[in-house]
Amino acid sequence: MRYKGRAKAINNEPLYDELFEKRKVNFIEQYRTPRLAHPDIDQVTNLNNVQHTWGHGDKLYKLAHRYYNDSKFWWVIAWYNQTPTESHISKGDLILIPLPLSDVLQTFGLYY
Repeated sequence: MRYKGRAKAINNEPLYDELFEKRKVNFIEQYRTPRLAHPDIDQVTNLNNVQHTWGHGDKLYKLAHRYYNDSKFWWVIAWYNQTPTESHISKGDLILIPLPLSDVLQTFGLYY
């Protein structure tokens, strides 16, 4: 299910010739990395969120653990706030935590 509907690509770059030879293949088929659009205003309006003021010691994975009970969903908070990394967030910035996680993922076509 993880890769259902994902686009594939053929990798036959000369850079990997040694690997291809070792594996006795001419190419490797790889799944493409999906690109998620940032939520539009209608999608954001239909989700609930909790406000969090970024402070000393805050980390995206810690917020994901607190609100989702799973730190691996740190990227949902980053993506929702259009802040790719913690270095893009400053002390005092308002961070929105979209809830519940299942609704957030479903809204954007992702399932958990």
